[in-house]
Parts: sequence; C-alpha cells; structure tokens
Amino acid sequence: MPRYGTIDHDYALRLAGSEDGPIYMLNLMAYRAEADYGPDGEKGVAGREADDRYAPLDVLAEIGAHVCFLAEVESGEWDRVAVVRYPTRKSFVDMQSRPDFQKQHVHKEAGMERTIILGTVPTGELPKVSAGDLVRLDLSDSPGQFAVEGAIVGDGRTWASVSYTPVDDVAGDIVLRTVVSRW
Repeated sequence: MPRYGTIDHDYALRLAGSEDGPIYMLNLMAYRAEADYGPDGEKGVAGREADDRYAPLDVLAEIGAHVCFLAEVESGEWDRVAVVRYPTRKSFVDMQSRPDFQKQHVHKEAGMERTIILGTVPTGELPKVSAGDLVRLDLSDSPGQFAVEGAIVGDGRTWASVSYTPVDDVAGDIVLRTVVSRW
C-alpha cells in the first residue's frame, strides 16, 4: 500500500481485465519537501528529485506507453502534472508487477507526499498545447475533453471529466506550464 494515496482495488480489477485501450493516466503530484527513504535511507534529497529518479521512461517504452503531457504547476495544490498514454488498460496494471518498474518505484514512494492517478479517455479531439504554454487544468463533473473512468490512486475525491485549456495568465484553480505535449 503506497503512503501517498489510496488504491481503488475495484478499479484496478476492471483495468486488469481490459485489453481495450488506449488509456491516458493523469497523475497529479505533490512532493515531500525532503524525500523519505526511511530511517536508514538516503537523506537530503528533495521530493521532486526523488520523483525525477523514479521516472520509469525505459519501462514505459518497453510496454508501448509514453509521457504525452508533462507540466509544472504555476498555481494550485499540486507540484507537477503528467499524463501517460498506455496502449491498453491491462498494460498499466501489468507494469506494476515488473521487477524493473518496482526497483524504480522506491523513489516515487520516497518523494511523493500525495498523488491522484485518474484513468481518462478522450471524448473528442486531443488537446492542442505546446511546450511553454500556460494551461488551465479543469477537473469537473461537466463534460470535458477526457472522461474520467476512475481513480486508481486517490483521496476520495471524484470527477467526471478533465480538460486542458490554454490560457494567457495564471488565473484559476490549477494552472500549468507545459513542458512536454505530444498527445
């Protein structure tokens, strides 16, 4: 059980039983000031640095997944937002049991204060944003660019949809500075 959120086991079972795809996993991340590697673990590592060590890009590539959106949070309760596109729902769940993934996961566990990971599917065209753009992230119960299937890791909050809307300034609940955008 991760320290940074609660796993929805029912949603995990639905994902594991589905070869339908693709699915876009939205990761909302808030870091510890200092990573917690345990009483005998490494000290003096920032939570963000631990998450950077975690980044399982090689594992993602091997299963046909990729980071399609990465942004730093300019305003709002999170530090970083990422969206990873998986070829199928099952591939996301299967990745969790891979030894190479588990070896890297210690860094996520150490660096993350809390996270929410939402399974989302597009409802139309994918967002049109570029690196450097300011984007407002809207999590709502109204229709949006992506429908939310469920929260594989969460804190009890629920939403029906997610949208990514380019903006000109940092006004809004969650505003992001896009780093990677390759939907």
